[in-house]
Amino acid sequence: MKAKNSIVPVFVPHLGCPNDCVFCNQRRISGHVSPADAETVKNAIEQAAALTPPGTKRQLAFYGGSFTAIPAGQQIELFEAAAPYLADGTISSIRLSTRPDAIDGAVLARLKKYGVTVVELGAQSMCDEVLLLSGRGHTAGDVEEASHLVKAAGFGLILQMMTGLPGDTDERSLETARRIIALRPDGVRVYPTVIVRDTALYDLWKAGRYTEHTVEDAVRVCAKIAQEFDDANIPIIRMGLNPTEDLSGGDAVGGAYHPALGELVRSRMMLNKALELLGSVPDGSSVVLGVNKSDVSKMVGQHRCNINAMKTQLGLKSVKIREADVKTGEISVISVD
Repeated sequence: MKAKNSIVPVFVPHLGCPNDCVFCNQRRISGHVSPADAETVKNAIEQAAALTPPGTKRQLAFYGGSFTAIPAGQQIELFEAAAPYLADGTISSIRLSTRPDAIDGAVLARLKKYGVTVVELGAQSMCDEVLLLSGRGHTAGDVEEASHLVKAAGFGLILQMMTGLPGDTDERSLETARRIIALRPDGVRVYPTVIVRDTALYDLWKAGRYTEHTVEDAVRVCAKIAQEFDDANIPIIRMGLNPTEDLSGGDAVGGAYHPALGELVRSRMMLNKALELLGSVPDGSSVVLGVNKSDVSKMVGQHRCNINAMKTQLGLKSVKIREADVKTGEISVISVD
C-alpha cells in the first residue's frame, strides 16, 4: 500500500518580509500571530506524528512570510529544530515559501543542506505595473530568474499568482498565467485578491481608490486561467485562500473570499464547455448531457445556476444531467429533442 502524504504546516507570519504588500496581513490570513521558533517546529512535528498513522510521508512546510529573507541564523535555527526528525524519518522532507528576490546560489545551497525539496515563490503577477502598485518590491524578471535558479538546483518549483490586484485586468491575469506556464513549474496556487482588515488595500478600498475584485470576478477570470493550466498539465494545488476562523469571522471584509472558490471555478469551467458544445442546438430543445460521476454537482452548479444559465442563454426548454462514462471535465451530449 502506498504511504499517505501529510503536510506539517508551520507559519512564519511576516518573518523576512522587507515591506508590506498592499493586500497582506499574514497574521489575519494565516490565523497565527506569534512568529515561529524552534519550539514551534518541534511541537508541530510531534503533534503531526501522533495524529497520523505509521508510514505516513510527512513534509514540513514553512508558510507565510519570506523564509529565505529571514536572517541566516534564524533560518538555521528552524532547520536544526527539524533536523533530528528528518534524520529519523518522522518527516521526509521540507518545503517553504519565499520571495523571488530572496533567492540566490548561496541560499539554495543552504536549503539543500537542510533537506528542503520544494520552493514556492510568490510571483503574484507577471505585470510590473501591477507589482509596483501592489507594493511587491520585485519585478517579473526577478520571478523568471529565481524560477530558473530553483529548477536548475534540482528543487521542485511551485509558483503563486493572484488575480484582481491594483491595476490588474482579466487580460493581465491571463498573461501572468501564460508566463508562469512558460516557466514550467511543478504546480501553482491561484489566490484571487481578498480585502483583509488592517491592510493598505483595505484603506484604498475604503477611500474609493480600489475596486473590489468580487467572487464573481474571480470565478470568471479563474475559469479561464484554470483551463490554461489544465491544458498545460500544470496542477493547481490551491484556488483561493484557505478558510480560517478569523477570515470567516469578519477579517475578510470584501473581495473574492469564499470557502469553496475552487468548486465554483470548476463549475464555471463546466458551464463554459457546455455553452460552447451546445451553441448550435435549436431554441426550445430539451437536452441531456453526460458527465463523469464526480462532475455531476459541478455541471448542475450551486442552486442549479448552470442549468438555469444554459436554458436562459441558449433558449433551451430543459437541461438534464446524467452520469456517463467520460473522463473528468469532459461533457457528452446524450440527446437533443
